Amino acid sequence: FLPTPVPRATIERILAVASRAPSGTNTQPWKVYVLTGERLVSLSKKLVAAYDDPEESARHSEEYPYYPTEWVSPYIDRRRKVGWDLYGLLGIGKTDKARMHAQHRRNYEFFGAPVGLMFTIDRILRQGSWLDYGMFIEGVMVAARAHGLDTCPQAAFTPFHRIVTEAIGAPASEQLVCGMSLGWADASAIENTLVTEREPVTGFARFLD
Repeated sequence: FLPTPVPRATIERILAVASRAPSGTNTQPWKVYVLTGERLVSLSKKLVAAYDDPEESARHSEEYPYYPTEWVSPYIDRRRKVGWDLYGLLGIGKTDKARMHAQHRRNYEFFGAPVGLMFTIDRILRQGSWLDYGMFIEGVMVAARAHGLDTCPQAAFTPFHRIVTEAIGAPASEQLVCGMSLGWADASAIENTLVTEREPVTGFARFLD
């Protein structure tokens, strides 16, 4: 991302549009913490320090399983391909653990974006509300594009949920869903040229007459 600031009014408009996302019985399960300036820098420093310290990092883990405990085809194939496609663009080899670590660290630097969003949900809510939440998050992403902005939704923050929730002042009744970087894409960054593959409609849809 470019470091160019995003006006608060623009962020508010994006969130207002996304809030029109449907949710079961209009429960609207989303809560958003918007970080900019020093608050964003401070959280980033804490996350990077925890990630770079093996002992500290080992003390943190996800509260919910985002990924499967057992990877099978075709999901593992797609996961590997997008990873190596990105690393290929960046010139990171399969044995270059140090550069892999540094690249993943960029998540905790919000990829240089001027805005960080943290999404939480009330712990009392269930799976249906999480499905609704996904539509809201996509709404944020689509609305951002309408303003010429780009986003990167990130599950990488979830292992460090205790650091995040403390930094944003979220109560214990809220659970971290994920984070997101928001800003203007840096057109000169080679990673922004990556176009991920998609399964054709014929591969995942069945038309029943």
